[in-house]
Amino acid sequence: MSDGAVKLSKFVSYILRHKPESIGLVLDAEGWARIDELLEKGNASGVSFGRDELLELVANSDKKRFSLSEDGLRIRAAQGHSVEVTLGLEAREPPSVLYHGTATRFLDAILVKGLTPQSRQQVHLSVDVATATKVGQRHGKPVVLVVGAQQMFAKGFRFFQADNGVWLTDHVPPQFLRFGETGEA
Repeated sequence: MSDGAVKLSKFVSYILRHKPESIGLVLDAEGWARIDELLEKGNASGVSFGRDELLELVANSDKKRFSLSEDGLRIRAAQGHSVEVTLGLEAREPPSVLYHGTATRFLDAILVKGLTPQSRQQVHLSVDVATATKVGQRHGKPVVLVVGAQQMFAKGFRFFQADNGVWLTDHVPPQFLRFGETGEA
């Protein structure tokens, strides 16, 4: 991804996940924004981009951070919101295990409280160790935690899968966590 595309991705992520009001954009209850309005308000804020660049970003994003509406007129972040939205995802049965990447400096708190959403709406979980490791590296020395997702599900915890494949849940209590890369929690 070019430097310009990275900059645009960060801008659109920031707006659609965290601060739509910073450019005067209003998201609907499910996090959707009209593309024409995002373009107008984004450009007015000093970030110059067009519809083709935005659609290319959506199509080529390795993390698949954005979703387009079926009619192609609206866009939203697939997950990761700190603003209140309801993505309308159906609860579903997760795989046996999922993974969470974090930094070692957060482990003491995690081992006491479990995984909490922090500034986000839900806890993000990965289907593979490599992705979880990349996430953990963004915050310091990474560690991957194995989440006993199927065990949680059997106890009544709800899981959702975002459009980009990221698994979401409200909280992961510490008893469902272990260190390691594979196997049952």
